[in-house]
Amino acid sequence: MVTLQVPARICFFGDHQDYLGLPVIAGTIDRFIQLLAVPNTTQNFIIALEDLNTTVTIALDESLENIKEGDYFRSAMVLVKEHGFRFNQGYSITITGNIPINAGLSSSSALTVAWIRFLIASQEGIKPVNDEEIGRWAYSTEVEYFGQPGGLMDQFTIAQQGLLYIDTQTGSTERLKNRLGQLVVAESGIPKKTLSVLGNARVFAQNAVATVRKAYPEFALLSATEDDYYRYKDLVDPRYHDHWYAAIHNYEITKRAKALLTKTTDSCKELGLLMDQHQHILQNQIQNTPQPMIAMMDAARKAGALGAKTVGSGGGGCMVAMVNEDKKDQVIAAFLKSGATKAYEVNLIGA
Repeated sequence: MVTLQVPARICFFGDHQDYLGLPVIAGTIDRFIQLLAVPNTTQNFIIALEDLNTTVTIALDESLENIKEGDYFRSAMVLVKEHGFRFNQGYSITITGNIPINAGLSSSSALTVAWIRFLIASQEGIKPVNDEEIGRWAYSTEVEYFGQPGGLMDQFTIAQQGLLYIDTQTGSTERLKNRLGQLVVAESGIPKKTLSVLGNARVFAQNAVATVRKAYPEFALLSATEDDYYRYKDLVDPRYHDHWYAAIHNYEITKRAKALLTKTTDSCKELGLLMDQHQHILQNQIQNTPQPMIAMMDAARKAGALGAKTVGSGGGGCMVAMVNEDKKDQVIAAFLKSGATKAYEVNLIGA
């Protein structure tokens, strides 16, 4: 029997940066995907997705060809077979969770990591696979296999857990101190639009950077400063000005946040201001935030939130707010009164 649970993740700083090779700051929270697998006498993986009221059955000897886009169960099996895995024992698998679906907390990546951890646990005679490698496998399963536009933040954060500064070019991670205070998550009730938002944002930002590099091959985004936005702006197609601005300024915000998260003193107020600055760019330059969610976050700030932002690629989904303990209940109430379907406290885990 195999039992395990895998957490959700929140990106605090660096949304829409990982696909540009820029760093992000993300952490895991106490909302989980739970998996229970019991050996059966069939030659199948029988996967009961209880929250979706559906069952997926995969034959152990299935060819795993022509996999439908988004079928991460099968794409993960292709990947682990390339690493020497063999499927000889059928399992009846039950998967449940309290991570909201299609809401920006990476329920799909948590499910992928859980599935890969199960596939590893079901093997005999396979050398141990560390958390960093599991994150890479999950990224390959979801993004590379299907040629999707996402970065590696979700999979790396969920596999390693904690509050992490992730170098998305190398995949190296640095653990940061939890200086974020109390956290409140609110569910907007608006389904997010991951692929359309990500696809446009990625293409526009990459086109802007490519234009600058064509004129100045020595330009490196990792060493860019806010002055570079103005220095090279006239080179960039006006259609991409907003995403050029976002690439430069969100990176600067991430660097400042990292500096605060390495301090030993309380920096919640400063981090909240940076979170608000990040959100301002997400809603005005990336344009990933529906107006009702903007109103919900404004209400949370008026109720005492130190900062608030959308979570995930955008277009809908969840929001996160930093709060002091004495304002937590007021912020939750403000989210709900302004239209959020749910709002609740969450805690960082593994940090």
